[in-house]
Amino acid sequence: MDSIAKILMQDLPPLQVTWARFFFHTLIMVILFAATGQKQVFQTRAPRTQLVRGLCMAGVNSTLYIALMSISLAEATAIMYLAPIIVTLLAGTLLGERITRQHLIAVVLGFLGVLIIIRPGFGQFQPGLLLTLFAATVLALYFLLTRKVSAVDSNRTSLFYSAVVGAVLLSLIVPFVWIAPTPMQWLTLIFMGLLGASGHFLFIEAYRLQPAAELSPWLNAQVVAATVFSVIWLGDSLDIFFLAGATLIIGAGLLLWWQTRRL
Repeated sequence: MDSIAKILMQDLPPLQVTWARFFFHTLIMVILFAATGQKQVFQTRAPRTQLVRGLCMAGVNSTLYIALMSISLAEATAIMYLAPIIVTLLAGTLLGERITRQHLIAVVLGFLGVLIIIRPGFGQFQPGLLLTLFAATVLALYFLLTRKVSAVDSNRTSLFYSAVVGAVLLSLIVPFVWIAPTPMQWLTLIFMGLLGASGHFLFIEAYRLQPAAELSPWLNAQVVAATVFSVIWLGDSLDIFFLAGATLIIGAGLLLWWQTRRL
């Protein structure tokens, strides 16, 4: 989804691309839920938490897509996945989850892997890096709120509210930056919404089934996926830093899996 967004932003403003991601996500969910008679998904027992979650997700995507105008997708994704590290470190305090030494080791390995991947980007600082760091911090808050709200709302309700807040907010802003898309761009924008809805459904379901601390190191795997897409579609090149960092990230996930199986 982020790779497609970066391609679209060669011709369309970042806020318009972000709007489409949320608007079509919401539209797809409303159509599906209405068609299957699942009107209960629109009712939440934690409206304030869902509102803050939605604002967090809108802020994350908006700042990330603005940052992608000046830095590579691989760099941005690597920095974004400092967020799971923040989640793991805070899960014990805010969510009451048990954090073991192996969890911390996995976090350190994942953190080192991320730093190795983005190392070339810190040779000359760019504002996009700072924006992405801000987005990563907000994303960590979104992760924690998702885990918290899963105890009172269904994953479908959370999926709906993670999109509808951003859709409403950005619909008020997008007219000021609007550029008329071509028919192919319209189809691509709709496809982004479908990818966003599918990805968030799986994400919320995962947080319902597993503690946040166990999921966090695995989320770093998106660094690998984003870099591969970046190479195929955007012309970025793989280097020794990426290979070393990816090895550490995957190793962190395998270490956590081994520790969970052993326990």
